[in-house]
Amino acid sequence: MQYQEITDKTKPEMDKVIAFLDREMGKIRTGRASPSLVEDVVVDCFGQKFPLKQLAAISTPEVKQILIQPWDKSYIEGIVRALEKTGVGANPIVDKDTIRISLPPLSEEYRKNLVHLISEKQEEARKTIRHWREEAWAEIQEKTKSGEIREDDKFRAKDKLQELIDEYNEKIEKSGEKKKKEVLG
Repeated sequence: MQYQEITDKTKPEMDKVIAFLDREMGKIRTGRASPSLVEDVVVDCFGQKFPLKQLAAISTPEVKQILIQPWDKSYIEGIVRALEKTGVGANPIVDKDTIRISLPPLSEEYRKNLVHLISEKQEEARKTIRHWREEAWAEIQEKTKSGEIREDDKFRAKDKLQELIDEYNEKIEKSGEKKKKEVLG
């Protein structure tokens, strides 16, 4: 077995970490309204739980407003209850067949809390990346002991693994910095 195979099978797992981080960053409120702020809110409807995006069309007609158009009028009450429980920071207003959420401006304290939350999410992603590195490294060492990987390939693998980690840590950093700019700007 080549060490390349081990690093290659680790890469898709690291891609999943970045994709998850990007989805989590999308849920963090900035000064602009975004459907991602509410699309995954869990709504209790007829005794079952659904993400909001399965029950309604979500749009942003204005910079600070989210418009939710349920597929069926009977969903409105459940959607409003679910939105009131979330930490979006605004009350939903029912207007005939639609629900509007007008986002208030962010306070300085709230912005600082969001920046802290972004840093926490980045650190969680880094921890997961480290976990995958440790798992790959353990497998490489195991294969070296059993003679499937040569000793000098073990060190090449370690360097290759570190390059991969550096690449993904940079992606995590860029994602966080971009979101922090949105929150503070």
